[in-house]
Amino acid sequence: MTSKYIFLDVDGTLVSYENILPDSAVEAIHQAQANGHKVFTVTGRSKAEMYKEILDIGFDGYVGGNGNYIEVDGEIIYHKHLTGEETRRIVDWLLKLNLEFYLEANSGLYGSSGFRERGRQTVQDYVAYKGNHNPNDVSVESTFPEMLFDQDLYRDDINKISFILESYQDYLDAREEFPDYQVGTWGGHGEHALFGDVALANITKETAIKDLLAYENIDAKDTFAFGDAKIDIPMFNICETGVAMGNGGDEIKAAADYITDAVEDDGLYNAFKHFNLI
Repeated sequence: MTSKYIFLDVDGTLVSYENILPDSAVEAIHQAQANGHKVFTVTGRSKAEMYKEILDIGFDGYVGGNGNYIEVDGEIIYHKHLTGEETRRIVDWLLKLNLEFYLEANSGLYGSSGFRERGRQTVQDYVAYKGNHNPNDVSVESTFPEMLFDQDLYRDDINKISFILESYQDYLDAREEFPDYQVGTWGGHGEHALFGDVALANITKETAIKDLLAYENIDAKDTFAFGDAKIDIPMFNICETGVAMGNGGDEIKAAADYITDAVEDDGLYNAFKHFNLI
């Protein structure tokens, strides 16, 4: 059997948006690895958000920050992050506009002074948007259990900075202020987006997978990508087979070669079985 390289998004693919990890997903990954396949996570999460429950699965590698960090078998291939000067400029701009935010680094998640309080409604709106029927049970602490507050926000190890949008204009202003960076939105479509974010330009999940395959000297024809959101579509551009989760959005389903079941309905396990990976 030819060894396949399997790339998994995390939120909405490996785990639900309530951070529930199905036992069937873990079983599928372990069976696939036992069959000689390699399994990698490819996520917007920085290493600090790859909590013990996920890391203990035992992946063959990790792509984080939507492509700015690659690790294979415990070896760091590269880490492209904002400089201290770049971070200071973005932080100062957000503070000037009174926008609450958090810094995403491999060393931790660092929240602005008012993010815990201001972010509560926003994270509730976010999980409701993703299908959670009990959003009032959600808090910043439950969504980001290891977020740090009252820390120095002028850092030189930041992968990405996410900020709460008080209006869609905040996103438009950020794009104008930081034209040489990748400025996006998440948690909703268009003017209904909940967060904006700022990161280095020209880095995607596609570019990272391409670099990883080159490092491993692997042909893209032996690859699978699994995702649930628009940001995962670039993975489908390079991988031979793109699989959308049943809980995914319309755009990624349209781009996929195959649509499996939702995360909580054993979507990963069923897809692995369908493609004879297990």
